[in-house]
Amino acid sequence: MILKLINAALIIFAVFMGFKQGYAMFSGKPEMLAMFGKWGFSKTAVMVNGIVTILAAVLILFPKTFLWGNFLMAAGILLIICLQLLHRDFRGALIEVPFLLLNLLIIYLQHPLKTGTS
Repeated sequence: MILKLINAALIIFAVFMGFKQGYAMFSGKPEMLAMFGKWGFSKTAVMVNGIVTILAAVLILFPKTFLWGNFLMAAGILLIICLQLLHRDFRGALIEVPFLLLNLLIIYLQHPLKTGTS
């Protein structure tokens, strides 16, 4: 029971961060445009990435789409890590690692409301 509560708290945190970062990308916040701009992303590409991030956060909430949402979120974080490393920004890549590990931990612990074996 305690493990399910901890997992639920981790999921809420991941969803909150997904919405926060996704909205920042979608709304075209200058920091996001600057970060993705150095990797050659246009404003439209950043907005699409923001929509995908928000969608991933929503998918995490539901047991049937939980795994897909976490995969999408982890893939987005991994993309950022790879782009950071490509441009030799090791500090930026290290900042993203805990968020990637959070998604992997949440996948391992599974959705707290999941029933059955499917």
